Amino acid sequence: MTVGKTVILFVIAAVCEIGGAWLVWQGLRENRGWLWAGAGVVALGVYGVVATLQPDAHFGRVLAAYGGVFIIGSLAWAMIFDKFRPDRYDLLGAAICVVGVGVIMFGR
Repeated sequence: MTVGKTVILFVIAAVCEIGGAWLVWQGLRENRGWLWAGAGVVALGVYGVVATLQPDAHFGRVLAAYGGVFIIGSLAWAMIFDKFRPDRYDLLGAAICVVGVGVIMFGR
């Protein structure tokens, strides 16, 4: 159950953080307005709360592993919302990150 909970929380955190940052970007850089940016700020706050729900008690370990999830999630977000096409180096880097997340969170 702990592995499943960790993965689900990482996915929720990624959607909140990446989505929140994207909303702020859209609001300020793409001139969609302060409502978009404000929604992004709220989503970023929710990300901060979700991160505290991880079963591992060590903030540094959770945040380090989440860094890999953030990279993978950012590439996926870009593919879905910005029509970004990752090249083989993007995919290789993401694969390395998946391994790193697994080692950090579940290696012991």
